[in-house]
Amino acid sequence: MNLTRRDLLKSAALAPALAGAATVVKYPKGKADACILLWLGGGAAHIDTFDPKRKGDGKKVAGSYYNAINTAVKDVQVCEHLKHTAPLLDRCALVRTLSHDIVSEHGAASNLVHTGRMPSGTIQYPSIGSIISKELGSKDKAVPSYVVMGYPNITRDPGFLGAKYGYIYLTQTETGPNGFVRPGDVDNGRQDRRETLLAQLRKGFEQRNPDDQMIRAQSSISEQGFKMAGPKFMNVFELGKESKTLRESYGGEFGQRCLLARRLVQSGVRFVEVSFNLNFLNGSGWDTHNDGQVKQHLLIQDLDQAFATLLTDLEKTKLLDTTLVVIATEFGRPPEFDSGGGRGHHSKVFSGVLAGGGLRTARAIGVSDELGVKPVDRSVSIPDFHATIHCALGIDPSKNLYAGDRPVPITDKGVPVTELFG
Repeated sequence: MNLTRRDLLKSAALAPALAGAATVVKYPKGKADACILLWLGGGAAHIDTFDPKRKGDGKKVAGSYYNAINTAVKDVQVCEHLKHTAPLLDRCALVRTLSHDIVSEHGAASNLVHTGRMPSGTIQYPSIGSIISKELGSKDKAVPSYVVMGYPNITRDPGFLGAKYGYIYLTQTETGPNGFVRPGDVDNGRQDRRETLLAQLRKGFEQRNPDDQMIRAQSSISEQGFKMAGPKFMNVFELGKESKTLRESYGGEFGQRCLLARRLVQSGVRFVEVSFNLNFLNGSGWDTHNDGQVKQHLLIQDLDQAFATLLTDLEKTKLLDTTLVVIATEFGRPPEFDSGGGRGHHSKVFSGVLAGGGLRTARAIGVSDELGVKPVDRSVSIPDFHATIHCALGIDPSKNLYAGDRPVPITDKGVPVTELFG
């Protein structure tokens, strides 16, 4: 039986009054086994992408910067520069009423969206990628469970879960992590001898320090690293094995990252974050203050081409039903234009996208007001968004993780969007 959102909230509210009786909330369980997160760092304008409103003038008249177009979903429109995504929107669910209270700081808002929690002075919370890595485990010891394309950032860290659930990061798509590339003068025999000697040293060190969990974690990471330096993982980076037509259909650097994300998931990686941080396209990235607004369409077109191709490629390779694709950002932008013709920050309502993953898609969740300033129907908190992602991957969003002896639920009272589950 699938419960509605109201049922879940009612169960939670009644729990204290049940005189000691145990109350078990049955969360929906999806069939996805991997997730690709497309991160639009900087704060993508919801009203210029997935929640278009009346058109403004770029100066004094507030509103969207572009015209809206129809999509494959009745009565749901998107920005005109999402022309490749529009006919595929039936594979997606737009979450148009994400909301939180951090409006001034990119770092704090990014941390909130990645961890689902406000920062704490006593505990470092794990990112959603690390949680999924822990809960689902590795599909294959020869590949990592968590990969980030972009430079390392604390918001993606494993926090109290420890280094074992950290990520492998990539700054380009062609060769894989430099640390996994064997020097030319080290053949297989020499490498085997090195690994044998290191294993002996590691075992002795662990025996002399039996209670040091950090040593054990680092040893485990080192051992897995040697496995990942093998052909199964390193061959993933040979994008040249894909057809020229497919590579061109993905587009430029961001598109090639999305192609690599598909190959990583296909190889067994559980969670891949693809950062869209190409500031040079419009000079500011998604943080469209001042002149960044003028060429924002270049970013949107790049996203559109890569995202649409990723969906059709996952579908063609029969991975879309088991791969959840998420588009997320730290906050949106207001309908008003600043003195330079750009937009400031806005966190009271903004958009996210969930695609594939076996969800009941072809719908928009939540309604914002006439200018996209606040929710008028169905506000979705960041914990709710996280709970939806976890449930899509078969993870109980209320399960406790442990920071030492301290229980920490996977989400901060997050309630999934239950109508996305069949």
